[in-house]
Amino acid sequence: MKPSLARRKPGPIQVHLVNPSDNSFGTAVITPRWLFVLAAATPAVAGDPLLVDESLEPIDPDTISPGDIVGISVHTGNALRGYAVGRIARARGAWVIYGGIHATLFPEECYDRGEAHAVVKGDGDIAWGKCVLDCIAGSPERLYDGGRIGGTEFLAARWDLMPPNKYMWASVQTIRGCPKHCSFCSVWRTDGQQPRQRAFQSVVDEIVDLRRIGFRYIALADDNFYPVTLTDLRLAREQNNLAKLEELTAIRKERFQLMEELSKLPKDMVFFTQITMEAGEDGEYLDAMRRANIKGALVGVEAVTPEGLKAVFKDFNYSGEALARQLQTFKQHGVHVLGSFIFGLPTDKPETFDATVEMALKAGVTFAQFVMMTPFPGTVDFGRWEKEQAKAPTLVGDIPITRYWLIPTEVRPKMFTPHPSMSSDEIRERTQRVWDRFYDWGAIWTRSSCVPNLRARVAFVLLSKLYRQMYAGTGISTDSARRKKSKRWARWIAAQTRKLFSAAPMPELQSPAWNLALATNPTASPAFLRTSRAEADTPFNVL
Repeated sequence: MKPSLARRKPGPIQVHLVNPSDNSFGTAVITPRWLFVLAAATPAVAGDPLLVDESLEPIDPDTISPGDIVGISVHTGNALRGYAVGRIARARGAWVIYGGIHATLFPEECYDRGEAHAVVKGDGDIAWGKCVLDCIAGSPERLYDGGRIGGTEFLAARWDLMPPNKYMWASVQTIRGCPKHCSFCSVWRTDGQQPRQRAFQSVVDEIVDLRRIGFRYIALADDNFYPVTLTDLRLAREQNNLAKLEELTAIRKERFQLMEELSKLPKDMVFFTQITMEAGEDGEYLDAMRRANIKGALVGVEAVTPEGLKAVFKDFNYSGEALARQLQTFKQHGVHVLGSFIFGLPTDKPETFDATVEMALKAGVTFAQFVMMTPFPGTVDFGRWEKEQAKAPTLVGDIPITRYWLIPTEVRPKMFTPHPSMSSDEIRERTQRVWDRFYDWGAIWTRSSCVPNLRARVAFVLLSKLYRQMYAGTGISTDSARRKKSKRWARWIAAQTRKLFSAAPMPELQSPAWNLALATNPTASPAFLRTSRAEADTPFNVL
């Protein structure tokens, strides 16, 4: 099927799905999964949606016609751009629908700033299709609440609509929700603390489809791939909570079943996921990950001191020498770590920055990201900060600092909460130096020895530099000229790096012949998604 990034042809109503971004690099590292899942959730009566990922190229307004339906997913970081896209679409006579984490938290903002006709809160796998049908009928509701659907209702993505040669990694989701309650994270509030696990047969089938078309690098885009810890099991036993123990054991068993099936896929496949630090205590789980070719994981280290961990409600993590040993444990079991560290915690001191990068280097972290403390909506940190600001609001122009995502990027501060001993500029500059030190050419080349051959080492070096340019060069820098240069440099590196991640398609690859009834239709879709355009009697010429 022809990729749907082509220019729109005149005809019936067109559904557009837009991933907003201020930064377009021509090539992206990982597919924005929601874009392709909502494509699958679009009723057949509406035809194939037109997909626009602005991290590749900006939207062309001329593709939007009166009566079209434009779905825009926004998180806090891209909300301002998303609202601009919505205003463009509405001015051209289209229905404008918002969804995503930010729209779920601030639906009224989507109407006020983005000129929305409707907002879809929560999971969109089912609610999006209902919204589309209502738009076609000319009477969308103001709000659709998708709630939190069960794992058996998760939809596989429409990868047949993906443009060729644009993404290095594909993304597949296996579970939603996280049982933790970190103060800086909103996942446990928006997606819940009860893990909702997708049937492993459906996951494997989707991965096989991706390998057929030439993807061998897959991100398992989960909130937490390690939903049940050894501590969780121990506490359930000690409390004699047999029902909880049975539930946790079933979730863990399903994880191992998934990894067993992943281990049977072509050996050239590479998976990457996101887990908590506690997985470092579970050698059996890490060994299963290694056999499944899950070769890397983003691990939230956050802070290297006990005081810092306590400040973010993450004192279940280790610190100091114990932290280094636990991080090394991942590598010993064949799982490379992308460590995530936060700067700007109230307990941070100038020496914290050097101590953090020293720890990352000493522990053998393969990749690392160093982010500046940001209070995201829906988090404990944000709620506490918002209450403090209510006493004496700080404004940037006429916008409260607690709505920082509405401040134009050229004047938006890099930090929003005051630090007791350092200025925002000092924290930003020290953070930039940590990025520069960790991603120094020599340090990158040394770390690249973890891969098997020269081609892989070149890919490792380029990906490391690309990661640094995309996140540190364009995100932390306050100088517009430097940001512009970083974007140009990242665009060139991305084009070269993608070539090294490409693989020959394997159209002959087959999914396992599942013995379960679920296997024939592991994610049964609602009837309205299967209705053909010819079968529908709803008129298209609305508005």
